[in-house]
Amino acid sequence: MMQRVGFSLAAAVASAIIAAAAWLSSHPAAAQESPIAGGTIAYALTALRWATYVKSDAPVDCPQGVNDGPREEFQALYPNDGATRTLVDTQVKREIENWFPTTAPDPFPFHEAGGPIADGLNLDGKIGPNDFKSPQGEPGIDNQLYRALGCINSYRDSHGTNDELNSLEIPKDGYNRLLIEITGITSLEESEQVEVNVYRGLDPLQTGATGAIIAGGTQRIDTRWGARFIQHLRGKIVHGVLTTEPSDLAIPWSVFSVPADDYLRGAMLRLKLTPTAAEGLIGGYADIETWYLQLMRSQSTHCQSYGQLASMSLYKELRKLADGYPDAKTGENTAISSALRAQFVQVFIWPPSKAKVPAATRSAQFIRYGGPPDRRSPSEELGDYPNRATLSKAAGAP
Repeated sequence: MMQRVGFSLAAAVASAIIAAAAWLSSHPAAAQESPIAGGTIAYALTALRWATYVKSDAPVDCPQGVNDGPREEFQALYPNDGATRTLVDTQVKREIENWFPTTAPDPFPFHEAGGPIADGLNLDGKIGPNDFKSPQGEPGIDNQLYRALGCINSYRDSHGTNDELNSLEIPKDGYNRLLIEITGITSLEESEQVEVNVYRGLDPLQTGATGAIIAGGTQRIDTRWGARFIQHLRGKIVHGVLTTEPSDLAIPWSVFSVPADDYLRGAMLRLKLTPTAAEGLIGGYADIETWYLQLMRSQSTHCQSYGQLASMSLYKELRKLADGYPDAKTGENTAISSALRAQFVQVFIWPPSKAKVPAATRSAQFIRYGGPPDRRSPSEELGDYPNRATLSKAAGAP
């Protein structure tokens, strides 16, 4: 009797599956139902990398060589020459310099990325002598961060240690749950004017049986602790590509569970949209102090050594190449043109969580990091190493 019941149940299930498949094949629209409801679609960030290398399998062109890292610089500063040195005067001193860098000349040579081609966007609407061409031939690309990062092994190709670690934390750490919601859509191919709302979500990303992230998950908006990430952009969709107007953009970016953020001035999105995903570039002028704080909070000197990332030397290079947003008092540029490669997956935003957005927007605002409260002066740093000329020679400076 039990065998007959089991057989009957299995037959019924099989019949149901066959019937459902037949119905879906005759109703293709239902099988691929659009996630756009009321002219709205939302996406969650799943990957984020600085746009340095042009091809994932081809390292950046570095005609002068690749930069040294913390271990190499430390060895040049404190060689095994028999001299007696204390922990405070070596490792602790170096850590202080990393956390409180200045614009004093670096005794170590810094190698910039070469070549005329870089990913990014034309942020200032101009074509200047320091601009790049995109891999697709678009002129006027502003991405000076590429020059600074391109010849550091951490960012030279798709396997760059620090760059890859940072991106892997995007889907894993809930702090990083950046959402974009596009409204006013007439179609994902062409929409003359759309509004883009930016939020931080509260929920894990939906995954399939293999662990891969899949579309269709639900996200609640964090209107309490994530209120400062609620932002509004305007844009349009042309040939399936969303492009937004310049606007400052705060991005939550925690690594190893240490909260940190990045802040882009005059940021623009250029994303190819599909019903299940979005992918493309986020361009903008990265606020240098906020960028550097995110680096230092995310990666210890130990981790930076994996990819030969000497943070203090990099800070000096960032300040040297800075090309936007001059300080009102000093006139020095505070931001550097940059671009991020971003990937998103389609999600649904839980409607009740949107009810608190207006109040949250009024109650909080993102404040960019202004640098250490008690800055060291360049002259103070210069006094740390009276033998700078000897160091430069040992490090291979011309």
